[in-house]
Amino acid sequence: MRLDGKCAIVTGAASGFGAGIARKFVAEGARVVLADMNLEGAQALAEELGNRAVAVQVNVALNDDVETMTARALEAFGRIDILVNNAGITHLPAPMEEVSEDDFDRVLAVNAKSVYLTARHIVPLMKAQGSGAILNVASTAAVSPRPRLSWYNASKGWMTTATKGMAVELAPHGVRVNAINPVAGETPLLKSFMGEDTPEVRAKFLATIPLGRFSTPEDMGNAACFLCSDEASMVTGVCMEVDGGRCI
Repeated sequence: MRLDGKCAIVTGAASGFGAGIARKFVAEGARVVLADMNLEGAQALAEELGNRAVAVQVNVALNDDVETMTARALEAFGRIDILVNNAGITHLPAPMEEVSEDDFDRVLAVNAKSVYLTARHIVPLMKAQGSGAILNVASTAAVSPRPRLSWYNASKGWMTTATKGMAVELAPHGVRVNAINPVAGETPLLKSFMGEDTPEVRAKFLATIPLGRFSTPEDMGNAACFLCSDEASMVTGVCMEVDGGRCI
């Protein structure tokens, strides 16, 4: 019960890595707000997890939605100890100059602006209570970019730099900020990363991962649990690769 008594928000929690993180948090004693645009998926997970989970519909790129999400968390649990910025999207693989402006804006809004918006609303609460843990789910793309995903790579690089800047600024207030860098995993985004989901394309991706498999939601849940628990009380500003050795 490493998160016993903790109250958390996990964005993008209805599926994939977010669902894995939420399941692990509840198993370790936390109460969790499952924030996602897919309200039906978030509600289904909340039913699975029981009375320790609450589903909230939110577009993390919109200030009013993030404000509502924060208020709902406070209404449900009274405080916010952990924030996991997991919601993310990508553009389809393409030459950098051929990615549309709409796709570029959407990627930066969801992957970067959302971190700013959640900080606006939740950092003041953590400062006031003198404690908190923020975890940004970045990507190995921030460390070892793949071609034809240039603007996705850039958005995740932004997230790792933001993580370190946030960590330095918030440390005197008792708030820790870390990131995890997963490699591609069995999530709804996998097909978008690959462009097409075929055995040949999967084999090409797996060939770049020394441990020979994709990241799983359980992998992310385990790493997130450690970084957000008191066991990691001396860890801040770290961007941990959970990638089977891809970035070596």
